[in-house]
Amino acid sequence: MERTIKIKGRVVFDPPDKTNKHKNQGKWKKVACLMISGDVCEYYKWFILKRFNLPLVRPLRRAHITFINDRGSDMGDKAKDWAKIKKKWDGKYIEVELHLEPRSDDVNWWLALTEESRKPLHDIRSELGLGRPYWGLHMTLGYANISYDEAELGKEKIARDNITHSKYINGLTKKGLIN
Repeated sequence: MERTIKIKGRVVFDPPDKTNKHKNQGKWKKVACLMISGDVCEYYKWFILKRFNLPLVRPLRRAHITFINDRGSDMGDKAKDWAKIKKKWDGKYIEVELHLEPRSDDVNWWLALTEESRKPLHDIRSELGLGRPYWGLHMTLGYANISYDEAELGKEKIARDNITHSKYINGLTKKGLIN
């Protein structure tokens, strides 16, 4: 039996830019997210840190599911409907169901949406002429990086390779040696 949790999020079209990359891509990219309030990402980051000694960098937008992250040109004739669809859905709440087992590609960690709960978000994409997204719908928990910790003695920094450690943990998980 798979363990899942239901959680509500608020649809946000054109979320504020968080980086220069987002700002530069904003001219041609369309973005919509399901923003989730609360500390679910922080909880899972803590869980992964305590269970695997693996610190993760939190997502810039905190707990969210990006369900549109596409070129406006990918929408074809439907691109002109962006404002209408935005008006229809922006601010609405949608309930989704997340699998509770974290998944990883060795660097990024996330919780996948159940197939059944993806439908409302896929329906919004369909209204804009978009098919399924390249990456399956998920809530990012964070990503591993190389961090620099201060040494016990002195002021030098010591590199901590969290990426290699993340790959190791994910490999053990795939082999069924840990869960």
